[in-house]
Parts: sequence; C-alpha cells; structure tokens
Amino acid sequence: MKMNEIRKMSREEKIKKLRELENELLRVRTQVRSGGSIENPGIVRAIRKDIARVKLALREEGYRA
Repeated sequence: MKMNEIRKMSREEKIKKLRELENELLRVRTQVRSGGSIENPGIVRAIRKDIARVKLALREEGYRA
C-alpha cells in the first residue's frame, strides 16, 4: 500500500483499514505462534509497515486515537 493511496482515503476509510490491518496482523502472529508456518514470512513486516503508514497519514490530519 502506497502513501498516495492512503492519503486519498477519507478519515473513516483510514480508520477502517487500520482496524483491518491490526486484525490481520493478530491473525498471522497467532498462526505463527501456534506452530503453523505462513506462506510468506515477510508478510508480518509488510503489515506492520502498512499500519505505520496509515497511522502517519492519520497523524498528518490531526487525528488522535
């Protein structure tokens, strides 16, 4: 996900996307901890970066969570 795409979203869409990413990260981490292997080991890092990008875009708007 690129910053241009995120900045074009409305505040509500950004918040919704943030919740989706946090839930996905939780699901992937749970899968790894339960002993399962994930298809792409770099997915955790990618999700964390996307979360950081969305949070940055929200901070730029002045949103405080």
